[in-house]
Amino acid sequence: MTNIIMHGCGGKMGRVIAELVQNDADCKIVAGIDPTTPAMDFPVFASVQECNVPADVIIDFSTATAVDALLDFAKEKQIPVVVCTTALSDATQSKLEETAKQVAVLKSANMSIGINLLLDLVARAAQILYDANFDIEVVEKHHNQKIDAPSGTAMALADAINAAMDEKFHYVYDRSQKREKRERTEIGMHAIRGGNIVGEHDVIFAGRDEVITLSHHASSREVFAVGALKAAKFLAGKSAGLYSMKEVLS
Repeated sequence: MTNIIMHGCGGKMGRVIAELVQNDADCKIVAGIDPTTPAMDFPVFASVQECNVPADVIIDFSTATAVDALLDFAKEKQIPVVVCTTALSDATQSKLEETAKQVAVLKSANMSIGINLLLDLVARAAQILYDANFDIEVVEKHHNQKIDAPSGTAMALADAINAAMDEKFHYVYDRSQKREKRERTEIGMHAIRGGNIVGEHDVIFAGRDEVITLSHHASSREVFAVGALKAAKFLAGKSAGLYSMKEVLS
């Protein structure tokens, strides 16, 4: 049995995970942390400092400003933590990496199993198609309440391509101010916001007379919850280190 603290239990993802856990005999949420202290089937604390419930792992779906305190808590209590919150500042990202030297930390821009497979596929495609003069563009679509753009997942897809190609690409977010032809080493990044789109990501490889598109469309938030639970079960009991979904799925 994996005992979980749900950080951000009152948010949309926190509630989806809580519902999913109810039908999972291998794990249990023993406490939640949320400043709104919603009524849940487990004790909820307004802050990490107030939480005194022992656990095997923490799942974080909160806000970027709440992650620093969570990392301090995880280090102090020696509880592994799965950080699912995106749009972290450079300072918080550095703190996350430092924390991982003392407790197990798993960070992923997207917890979906499908997206993490797509990260591998786009890297492999770029290695084949770039030499055949294919251009690369990333298009992401999300609901109208999403604050950051491009999405963390879109950036992760571009970064996966760039890493596989020895960092030869630069990212272009806006072409409206520049009237010139596209460069070979561009990856165009495009963000669409509207309605209640859960999350769609297309990586377009456009060559002469042919186009290859690798896509992932999420129909519900449950796909992220499934991945987060899988990551939590994997991370519980692990030694200090910085982990990713690649290790979870290998």
